[in-house]
Amino acid sequence: MTIAYGGRQPCDEGRARFDGAVFPCPQRDKPWVLATAILGSSLAFIEGSVVNLALPAMQSGLGAASTQLQWVINAYLLVLGAFMLTGGSLGDRFGLRRVFMTGTAVFGLAVLGCAFAPSLSWLILARAVQGLGGALLVPTSLALIAKHFEAGERGRAIGTWAGASALTTALGPVLGGWLVDHWGWRSVFLLMAPLAALTFAIARWRVPTSPASRTTRLDPAGALLLAGALGALIDALVSPGGTVHRAASYAAAAVLGAAFVWRERHAAAAMLPPGLFRSRPFTGANLMTLLLYCALSGALYFLPFDLIQVQGFTAFQAGAAFLPFTLVMGFGSTLAGGMMQRFGARTLLTAGPLVAALGFAALAVPGTRSSYFTGFLPGILVMSVGMTISVAPLTTVVMEAVSASRAGVASGVNNTAARLAGVLAVAVLTAVAVAHFGAGLGPQLQAHGVPPALAASLQGRADELAQLAPPPGTPPRTAASVAAAVAGAYVGTFRLLVLVCAGLAALSGLVAWLTIGGGATAVKTADEFPPP
Repeated sequence: MTIAYGGRQPCDEGRARFDGAVFPCPQRDKPWVLATAILGSSLAFIEGSVVNLALPAMQSGLGAASTQLQWVINAYLLVLGAFMLTGGSLGDRFGLRRVFMTGTAVFGLAVLGCAFAPSLSWLILARAVQGLGGALLVPTSLALIAKHFEAGERGRAIGTWAGASALTTALGPVLGGWLVDHWGWRSVFLLMAPLAALTFAIARWRVPTSPASRTTRLDPAGALLLAGALGALIDALVSPGGTVHRAASYAAAAVLGAAFVWRERHAAAAMLPPGLFRSRPFTGANLMTLLLYCALSGALYFLPFDLIQVQGFTAFQAGAAFLPFTLVMGFGSTLAGGMMQRFGARTLLTAGPLVAALGFAALAVPGTRSSYFTGFLPGILVMSVGMTISVAPLTTVVMEAVSASRAGVASGVNNTAARLAGVLAVAVLTAVAVAHFGAGLGPQLQAHGVPPALAASLQGRADELAQLAPPPGTPPRTAASVAAAVAGAYVGTFRLLVLVCAGLAALSGLVAWLTIGGGATAVKTADEFPPP
């Protein structure tokens, strides 16, 4: 979701601005370094913006239940979020160019595996491998700008990167939707393969090798424990297994989570230094990031199902529906930065999530077969304004809440929080959606006069959500009644989900108001605090 249609994550530009010593490259190579960073980031942006659009087609083509389908998103985000900080450290230890190329190659091969996956299980496995490639690719792509451009040139380079990224993010959903409509969901992954190959080739031929830091220490055990804890928690939330299976998964999540906390408190090179959280603004900013991006990820995960399976949009139309969101965020970021100078970060980080909450709540208004312009566009616009107000000051608070020596780690932690928010949001809200849809489906089927035997059969497949359809050979009138009942039940479920998202966004604003104050925010960090 990826997170998803907004493109940039919080602190993306912070990673480009705060990345240690500079290793200037020859002037003739700088345009190629910038192009490589843009292409590398574009891979992540396209992945985050087009895969969601392909989910309804995947569900139909693979015959997947919603509890299974969510792993197409979560397998990628889980591995990406858990290993992204380690990927950044690997770039420092072995050289940015080498790790960037490795990540690009793994990412490219994985998307080919996704495109030709013979089953849902293979697709999920390939998505996990793609997440591993992304964990190497994402943190090192922007670090290339920080490493090879001097401070006086960096601002213009970042501006060029931001403009190109906005264009990529805007065109990605539209192109992806068109591909899904004309060539199927597999074409979305085939779109990324040549882009990965081009990125690898330019990096191989024109990006200079930067010095490796053999003193950089890694924390792969921490990454594995974090991934294991989150994976067990998600399995407990969405697994169709019985009570014993769920209890075992919850227990495994608790044990692995406790082991992760212990590891990070005692490791010499923790991926998540506990000392960072001694800063109240840093802790608050990351908590509000988790809540706000849970809301955004959850809404943007379920909205394409509503648009395509209930409202009757094509995938192309659904992709175009998100253009206002992308454009407002792309062109409003500069304005938001100026507003921060006038109103302060605390005010904007309180107001922004509250405005976004109003946008999420507005998405609960449309019924079945609603007009885009009167039903969905108002909510999308308000939501995009709220997110635009929030992202720029969020980056500033995170960077100013720690000492300069830890700014890169702080940026990575905040980006990781945003991505793991997507994992948790999709898992929890899918469980809520299946339960609510199942409860609402029976009355809808009864109200539309569906025969009891067929209704009972359909309720047993409630985890298919809006994809639910009667068996072949059902009389047309009965099939139409089933479709109307399913649409009504899903709209009710979608309304609940976006209202939950609105509550999470509002809570995010409250956290900002309570934890982020004025004045200096920099504090001692893990470098100054010895492990207990």
